[in-house]
Amino acid sequence: MRRRHEMPFGASPVDGGGARFRLWAPAAKTVELCLGDETLAMDRAGDGWFETTRPARAGARYRYRIDRDLLVPDPASRFNPDDVHAPSELVDPLAYEWRDGAWRGRPWEEAVIYELHVGTFSPEGTYAGVERRLDALAGLGVTAVELMPLADFPGARGWGYDGVLPYAPDSAYGRPEDLKRLVDGAHARGLMMFLDVVYNHFGPDGNYLHAYARQFFTERYATPWGAAIDFEDERPVREFFVQNALYWLEEYRFDGLRFDAVHAIHDASRPDIVEEIADRVRSGPGREREIHLVLENDANRARYLARGPDGRPRRYTAQWNDDAHHAFHVLLTGESDGYYSDYADKPAARLARCLAQGFAYQGEPSAFRDGETRGEPSAHLPPTAFVSFIQNHDQVGNRALGERISRLASEAALEVAMTVLLLAPSPPMLFMGDEFAAATPFLFFCDFSGDLARAVTEGRRREFAGFEKFRDPAAADPIPDPGDPGTFERSKLDWASLSREPHASFLATVRRLLELRRREIVPLVSGIRGGSASTLEIGARAIEVRWPSGAAELVLLANLGDAPEPLREPPAGRLIHATHADARGTRLPAWSASWWLR
Repeated sequence: MRRRHEMPFGASPVDGGGARFRLWAPAAKTVELCLGDETLAMDRAGDGWFETTRPARAGARYRYRIDRDLLVPDPASRFNPDDVHAPSELVDPLAYEWRDGAWRGRPWEEAVIYELHVGTFSPEGTYAGVERRLDALAGLGVTAVELMPLADFPGARGWGYDGVLPYAPDSAYGRPEDLKRLVDGAHARGLMMFLDVVYNHFGPDGNYLHAYARQFFTERYATPWGAAIDFEDERPVREFFVQNALYWLEEYRFDGLRFDAVHAIHDASRPDIVEEIADRVRSGPGREREIHLVLENDANRARYLARGPDGRPRRYTAQWNDDAHHAFHVLLTGESDGYYSDYADKPAARLARCLAQGFAYQGEPSAFRDGETRGEPSAHLPPTAFVSFIQNHDQVGNRALGERISRLASEAALEVAMTVLLLAPSPPMLFMGDEFAAATPFLFFCDFSGDLARAVTEGRRREFAGFEKFRDPAAADPIPDPGDPGTFERSKLDWASLSREPHASFLATVRRLLELRRREIVPLVSGIRGGSASTLEIGARAIEVRWPSGAAELVLLANLGDAPEPLREPPAGRLIHATHADARGTRLPAWSASWWLR
């Protein structure tokens, strides 16, 4: 089976041979196609479009010349083999033959997500390197692999959030067919594949849109990256991103997308671009197979997560629950700097609210944000609307030294947190290496050059100078330089550590918990309705959470503190799992958790 997403942008082979080239360049007077050694005029097609159809074979290199001067790659390039400033390559998507014709995805209730960075996950740092470890992930109990962004970014090293060619998977990891082979291989093993996409900004190096399509941007809104993308005034701008989402789902057969920082997208239209993308996906590939759309949204806008009468998502399946992470982190580390200060007063109670109702902040004032209210009511939503995690790429990599939680918390505390995370009804997410308590850091790295590279290095130092720990310039010396290739190399997972303790034992624990989740928890999840869960505080750092599911009730008892806590009565029901002996006693030991079915 062969697949191609039909889109109005870029270069696509046409029936009978040749290829159609199409560019939206409303600020350009002329556009020429530089195809191999030829420079060919392109026709005006109205509304800022230039197009031409020419004889060309897959593999041909091309770019556009703007106003007989500036050479630029195709912004909708399917592949840029020599990086973002070089010519694009004509790709025939029908050249790859898919083997997953029977694949229709998996229900969201079964989701156990594994987030990874392709370049640091394996020694090879390639799509093929990820593919070689799919059996291990499936055997662990993972059901979905989520790749950090792949949109072509400058250089050979980067997190992917500075991409400038959103349709071109970065050549540092392999060719387009290698990525398709990875997705195909995942489906053969029953694994869903998700992709992180960035629609709130373009990176600072290699974005030429300002030169010939300045209508892509607006000064009406300020963003951390400069002028905002203008989703309000130009239909081609909106369509560029709608088509991108459909492209990854149709041409690459991804089972879902994670949308980066949608709180930084500014759009007063109705529907806004976030809503329109979901609507187009639901009415397109979402009609034929299970497609899951997940948000990152610091504003906690619960309205995007609304369910229909049948309980299925109207638009977005779920949101990353940063509130749950922050509560976990305060409990495990005692840290209360920055945004953690909003969770330091009652971290266990805030975690319980996340487990039962979704967001900890549902319209309450945030002291960290100078009293500004944050969030919308979410208690009416089911647990499946919230992805929980103990860490992710941001929460590790944005620390000065990239320390993982396994370096900050005790083994006993980490096991309890993992027990809560992996057996709670909300879909859990592991960041690569979580499963074996990886000791290697995950650092911020990039591959810029010149003034931009220096600015990033200096900016990183200034960012952490505000922390007490790094106020002394000498104390900041250990902060790694993002542009140093060694920073990237240090971030690679150490798979050899799996043969050593405590990593081997921790991996066995996670595998056992995920098997329990599959057998005991997943059958209950679809029966848990929004607004039905309840919580109880047991002392300062211990909690009880109850989730009714049909005629049964799932119960968590957890103590995330150093002191034991008395219970009013012994736990009742069938014990699913406990981290401690004598789980039926009348005390919750320090750092303990037990799960019950009544």
